[in-house]
Amino acid sequence: MTQTLSERARSGDRRALARLLTQVENRTAKGEEALRALYPHAGRAHIVGITGAPGSGKSTLVAALVSEARKPDAPGGPRPVAVIAVDPSSPITGGAILGDRVRMQIHASDRDVFIRSMASRGHGGGLAAATVAAAAVMDASGFPLILIETVGTGQSEVEVAAIADTTLVVQAPEMGDEVQAIKAGLLEVADIVVVNKSDRPGADRAAAQLRAMLTVGAQHDRAAAAAGRPLPKRPDVMLASAMTGAGVPGLLKALDTRNEARLAAAAHGSDAAALKRAEAQLSGILAERLRARLNDDTHRAATQQTLRRIATHELDPYTGADDLLSALSSPEQRKS
Repeated sequence: MTQTLSERARSGDRRALARLLTQVENRTAKGEEALRALYPHAGRAHIVGITGAPGSGKSTLVAALVSEARKPDAPGGPRPVAVIAVDPSSPITGGAILGDRVRMQIHASDRDVFIRSMASRGHGGGLAAATVAAAAVMDASGFPLILIETVGTGQSEVEVAAIADTTLVVQAPEMGDEVQAIKAGLLEVADIVVVNKSDRPGADRAAAQLRAMLTVGAQHDRAAAAAGRPLPKRPDVMLASAMTGAGVPGLLKALDTRNEARLAAAAHGSDAAALKRAEAQLSGILAERLRARLNDDTHRAATQQTLRRIATHELDPYTGADDLLSALSSPEQRKS
């Protein structure tokens, strides 16, 4: 009997996995069917989001982590690793450079390393749903470690990083990144802050400044706890050099330690990251299907009329949205 594309992907066929990811990313009917079949087999992988300012060395650090995880003497032995590299798209053509594959060519001949570049395509919130869907396919295909490297600018990167099990924020010395991280809110989603390029001058100072900022924040945590407010994350700060390999084994060990804690929490039914991923997927699918219904043959005319009335300020967008939702949920529409 001929195997389906999802069955071939689960059995280790990397070409089938690549085709399947294309269908999932493009939201085709076959991609949806395959994801339905694969989803019960996912949920085991450790998903690590890696973000940070452009130029901080994210791609080089990802390549170094992959190399460390693939070493024969790695803790637990060499493990398969999948990488999702989200590249920025041109706002005009929609194309992307997809340059992360160039940086990771050292792993091109290793069949247990799978690198997938995804163009952001201006998805915004939909980007998180598409990325989580791709991660689920890789998870079900037998990759226990999945690294998601984001573009490094904008809210969507924080969004994608926040739906990972563990989030790494990469900083570079002598770039003012420790201040920029606070401005961007990246420290709020970080589990580990990595000061990369630790072989350069100023790395120790940058790490010390970050630790000092977090120490000051910890004092505010006590006041927040006393007032019953939720506490922000207080990430670990680590030094590493992706170029020399210094600190990379310790970073991988820290990731494994966090994964063990995650699995223990999940066994007791308290996996917050899994709930965030579920919310991102569900929200993305609901938004996509809502847009499709609003533009089908039955509703297109009413949707276009509402848009025109909003454009001329005859109608405010909130009322317009309420009217369209009411039309979709009316008894007449449900009968059709």
